Amino acid sequence: MDEYLNNFIVYISSEKGLLKNTIQAYRRDITSFLVFLKKKEKKSLNDISFKEIISYLAYMKMESLQSSSIYRAFMALKVFFRFLKKENILTIDLISYLDAPKVWQLIPEVMTPKEVENLLNIEGKKILDLRDKALLELFYATGIRVSEACDLKLGDITEEYVKVKGKGEKERIVPVGKKAILAINEYLITFRPKAQKEEFLFISQRGKKMDRSNMWRRIKFYAKQKGITKDISPHTLRHSFATHLLENGADLRVIQEMLGHSDISTTDRYTQISKSHVKKAFDQFHPRP
Repeated sequence: MDEYLNNFIVYISSEKGLLKNTIQAYRRDITSFLVFLKKKEKKSLNDISFKEIISYLAYMKMESLQSSSIYRAFMALKVFFRFLKKENILTIDLISYLDAPKVWQLIPEVMTPKEVENLLNIEGKKILDLRDKALLELFYATGIRVSEACDLKLGDITEEYVKVKGKGEKERIVPVGKKAILAINEYLITFRPKAQKEEFLFISQRGKKMDRSNMWRRIKFYAKQKGITKDISPHTLRHSFATHLLENGADLRVIQEMLGHSDISTTDRYTQISKSHVKKAFDQFHPRP
């Protein structure tokens, strides 16, 4: 079965042109599924049925994996089984007959506006305090991904907008609220003169570009410090950004543009947790303009 996995990775790399991170995620998901089958003493893919697929998804649920991880694994399996059918390794595509998990199962963790205010209330004036406040304010003000925040350069920020390079190297312009700009300016004035050679906006104490794990740890640090019990991450602020805009009436297409979603259906899942009609846009309705 490992041979099928290797051939599948070659297929999605060469013919599908998926991003490197997606390919790596698919490899992990399929490997995990094949390990699951081996534990079930299934020696061949022809030995499995719908039961094993459903059992695997149920197993992931029992392991308390996030809904987004389960959904990604489900999609990886769909692509994998479609490939097996295409290559005549299987006579039928087992998973094509299964519906995707219900939308409500995919609703992301979202903070309340009050929780966001608490998290962003960083009053310290030390170098790390100023940098982290600027970082967290920017996450919530723009909804950018953590990888996009890592890649931001000094020239990408203006007094009103941030230029973001998203998935597939696509650039987009996202408006930024005044409180985020103030926090960034204070950080730049206080911290950045000491590290002029580094072109990236957010840097470590050693003057090097911050990476995703570093940003993740800083948000975890403040969430714990503030007594927030939800599982907070940079992506949580992205979800909260989108949800709070929708709840205040912002247009779904505007949010799609700001998030950098190529498909409106990806943005549409936020309507499942929005209580208001979609009417207006960022400058009028963001709860922290």
